[in-house]
Amino acid sequence: MFESQSPDMPRYRITIEYDGTPFVGWQEQASGLTVQAEIADAIFKFSGERVQVKGAGRTDSGVHALGQVAHFDLSKVWDPFRIQEAVNYHLKPHPIAVLNCEGVADDFDARFSALSRRYLYRILNRRARPALEAARVWWVPQPLDVEKMDAAGQTILGHHDFTTFRASLCQAKSPVKTLDHLRVSRVGEEVHIEAKARSFLHNQVRSMVGSLRLVGDGKWPVREMKAALDSRDRARCGPVAPPTGLYLSQVDYPVGPTSQSKDVSET
Repeated sequence: MFESQSPDMPRYRITIEYDGTPFVGWQEQASGLTVQAEIADAIFKFSGERVQVKGAGRTDSGVHALGQVAHFDLSKVWDPFRIQEAVNYHLKPHPIAVLNCEGVADDFDARFSALSRRYLYRILNRRARPALEAARVWWVPQPLDVEKMDAAGQTILGHHDFTTFRASLCQAKSPVKTLDHLRVSRVGEEVHIEAKARSFLHNQVRSMVGSLRLVGDGKWPVREMKAALDSRDRARCGPVAPPTGLYLSQVDYPVGPTSQSKDVSET
């Protein structure tokens, strides 16, 4: 049990894993299954309360999560473990699982308190197509040069205008972001691309992955990645990678009490 700063409306933080295949995305919409709405419905079924579940990031249709974070308020104090068990029970049969639940201070905000978000992109790089994970990886049968892909990724680290790697319908106020980490490595038959930033533009990770694939299969030299970025031209971006291989893997927060940040950049 915990002591809330707001005893009338205690706040809870949950960490969530989900397979994005059957959903039209995280964000609740007028039609179609969404992760946010299914979690809210599960909370209602055990508590009788309609709550707003606020997530750290809005994943698109078909995008998965290993460590999405969300918060919500209830009108009474519950044991966090009981919340976790009850929500998981009522989420069946949807492919969503609450991995952890804890009470937090009432100024914690899953989105605005976050220091950074981490994404993982999985490419299955073998001749044989995936029989079991077709909806969870991007299958690229041509051999990829991981060392060149990683070298190209290092050229776009830092604070830049990422217009080239931004969806045309992106609603962020500015295309300027700081990319803190971008690593490409081979893990068995897979190529893993890991990206970290405080926040990302819409389709930024998938756009970068699609361009890195062109480097990996020899269609682009390493230097073209930075040249494409510097052009600030969406037409210079490679084909956008499919959502199937993308995972929101982790959201980082300050250690100890958390407060809302004044930075409200889009995620």
